[in-house]
Amino acid sequence: MNELPLALDLLIASLLVAGAFFALVGAFGLAKLSDFMKRLHGPTKATTLGVGFSLLASIAWFTWSGHSTWRELLVTLFVFITAPVSAHLLVKAALHSGSQARPPQVPERPKSPERPEA
Repeated sequence: MNELPLALDLLIASLLVAGAFFALVGAFGLAKLSDFMKRLHGPTKATTLGVGFSLLASIAWFTWSGHSTWRELLVTLFVFITAPVSAHLLVKAALHSGSQARPPQVPERPKSPERPEA
């Protein structure tokens, strides 16, 4: 197997790091944002970019190794078409139902009785 040139190796590594960062931001947004519309924004935007960067890195590596990249191109096309469509359908369903669709709240801890100062 041929070794990658340093520039291509750095490009692939930076694409993978960028993809992991966007996927992490998308997952964090899904877990921590307050209502349904905000939580939907994280996975549909940031995670799609994360998958896109990872697929670009895969395309670059397979192109260098001499293999065809049509599978990666099909996966990229599928992800970039289905993520916005599914998000649009989820938003339409949430608006049609009329609910606020908020995540469950953590119950407050009961306050302990105050201790008198000694």
